[in-house]
Amino acid sequence: MAKLSTILDQVDAGSMLLPEFQRGYVWNRDQVRGFMRSLYLGYPVGSLLVWETDTTDKAVRGGPGGGIRQLLLDGQQRVTSLYGVTRGQPPAFFEGDPAAFTGLRFHVAEETFEFYAPVKMKDDPLWIDVTDLFVRGAEPQIERLSVDAKNWQYVGRLMKLLNLLEKDFHAEQITGPDKTTDVVVEIFNRVNSGGTKLSKGDLALAKICAEWSGARPTMRSYLQRWADEGYDFSLDWLLRNVNAVATGRAPFSALDDVSADEFEQALTGAAEHIDLTLDEIASRLGLDHARVLPGRPAIAVLSRLLSENGGEFADGAQRDKALYWYVHAALSGRFAGSTETYLNQDLATVSGRNGVDDLIARLERWRGNSLAITPRDLEGAGKGARFYPLVYLVCRVLGARDFASGVEVAASAGLQVQPLFGKSLLSRAGYRPAEINAIANFVLVTPSAALQVARRRPADYLGRAEAAFPGVLASHALPNDPSLWRVEAYRDFLAARRELLVQSANSILEGLRTGERVDVRRLPQVVVRAGGEDEIDIRAEEVGALVEELLQLGLAAPERDSEIPDPETGRALSVAEAVWPDGLQPGQGAPVVLELDPDDADLPRMAELGYEVFTSVEALRGYALRRNREAGGTPEGAPAPPAVLPAPVRPATDPAQEFHQAMATIYQRARDETGYTATYLLAMLAEDGGVETAKRLVASATVSTGFTELWKKGRLDLTVEALVLDPRFAGLFTPDELDIARGRLAQFDYVTG
Repeated sequence: MAKLSTILDQVDAGSMLLPEFQRGYVWNRDQVRGFMRSLYLGYPVGSLLVWETDTTDKAVRGGPGGGIRQLLLDGQQRVTSLYGVTRGQPPAFFEGDPAAFTGLRFHVAEETFEFYAPVKMKDDPLWIDVTDLFVRGAEPQIERLSVDAKNWQYVGRLMKLLNLLEKDFHAEQITGPDKTTDVVVEIFNRVNSGGTKLSKGDLALAKICAEWSGARPTMRSYLQRWADEGYDFSLDWLLRNVNAVATGRAPFSALDDVSADEFEQALTGAAEHIDLTLDEIASRLGLDHARVLPGRPAIAVLSRLLSENGGEFADGAQRDKALYWYVHAALSGRFAGSTETYLNQDLATVSGRNGVDDLIARLERWRGNSLAITPRDLEGAGKGARFYPLVYLVCRVLGARDFASGVEVAASAGLQVQPLFGKSLLSRAGYRPAEINAIANFVLVTPSAALQVARRRPADYLGRAEAAFPGVLASHALPNDPSLWRVEAYRDFLAARRELLVQSANSILEGLRTGERVDVRRLPQVVVRAGGEDEIDIRAEEVGALVEELLQLGLAAPERDSEIPDPETGRALSVAEAVWPDGLQPGQGAPVVLELDPDDADLPRMAELGYEVFTSVEALRGYALRRNREAGGTPEGAPAPPAVLPAPVRPATDPAQEFHQAMATIYQRARDETGYTATYLLAMLAEDGGVETAKRLVASATVSTGFTELWKKGRLDLTVEALVLDPRFAGLFTPDELDIARGRLAQFDYVTG
């Protein structure tokens, strides 16, 4: 047994550290609040598991190794939370978001914990800053309470909270010369079987880190550099490339026989090979950022090829054949199923006598002796599907030109991927979401032309564009047939566009294989702008608002428009609006999927594979809120505490107070006149007040769920954006904020006065 204060002192002294294989801090505010509540009430909060060992030859975080140290195996989240709350800063081994434990308050009358909300807590002495209590002691807090006979009870509660650090905490120790890193990693995985379990890559890296403490930080530095360039790679993915270079094999177990020096050399080489591969994929195929980079496991095969070639392609012909194989491997879903099995086969093949030629031959046999792309491959494929990058590739290689100026889109200040037929237009005409989001409907446009394309019908401008700039339609692989540019002919348009895309794609790719494209120009890298894609895509707005709300709850960011393959067959089970592959919090819970087109997805198979699938935004929002309430200490099944309407109780004396009352009024009117209850808006008003709430909603990259619901009901006059533009409150907001509110309403055809 050890006192909590002693454990924190050990962290300060550097005698309690983290092993390098531990992941970072993943708790959110509700979990921190629930933990502190349980400690205060004397509820069981588990025990610690520490590894007492000589750290001279072990990779650790939180201080210098060497000598006997205690390495925290189980309890990192609890110790970090307690340290952060009571010390006012994270511990030295911290990796994560310190906002999770910043600003905790304790109400001495109600004995509840909440995070700081200015409107609710400002000028209320009963809300005690928990961190300030632990850092400066009880006296300043007692002075704030103006203690009298009644308030002595509050002082007792302060002292009860302050004395939490004197509680005993059970710490179980693992020690002995037989407890090697391998053994301890196995123990760690068993203990964390329901939590943040180590991946195979983590296990392999743990062994490397035991010899080279800089392995993980060095790999993170490479990942950050690529992230700055627009690519989002994982640690496991980079480790696959290192393994390919070092051993020529796919299983991470192959790294068991690789020394730290060999690993470091392979890492340096792999990073160089990846840089060259990304450069060639970008400059030859136009696939120059994460959103359009397919088949990432295949890059490990190219890393191996470059490694055996001394760091470069043998010649232009080999390079283009390698790119040909890479694209077809990605489009065919070569690594969507049994990644390690096929990757192992291809690594062995590329190291053989005929290298790339044998790779192509193997892929052809696997695909039934033909790699030709067919129009059927593009049927039903939407954004996020494995064939989506093909549209981008074709348009980039063909030099897609702007409909208004005739200038190549990539030569402009940036580009956007935009539906040719607006989504709202197609929706009103009765087309299904799968048809509306078909990749054959997407074109590349300049940011300046994006809104015009979104709000106009193709028949209104395609003919004039082709007459003014001959060949502009061909540069997008678009049909030059006016009868297909009408909404009622949309399905025929899709069929014709698929044919043209396939013809262009097969021509481009065969040119790579035969060597006919060796001397073609290198494509410039472009800035891909956010936005566009038909500003009135109401479903995307709903999903965007949900994601933002979940991020505010401290949950993870999802993959958007993501294909979910069957791990056994590689078959696409769904192209979901959002996927949390590691759970709403990394390593905690099953993978979560938001699928808004359930009829186009294999839900039973996804459930069989362990996915938690939600088919509505509201269902997932409710699940996330309920999950966080329970983490914060609300018993399972208990109703959420009723929200208190911040209704006006006295005449407003200043514009900010008047605006706050007006926000409460639009909440009431929306509820009474349309049946929509803006629960989340109510919570924001209670915490932040009217002006700050409005500023946050206006600054959001997407419209709120409330805006979406009121648009559906034809009542944009009850939105926060409309209220912001009320002349009475003009002085409360900046010109930029007013412009955003005005522009957002204008996009939805609401004209302000």
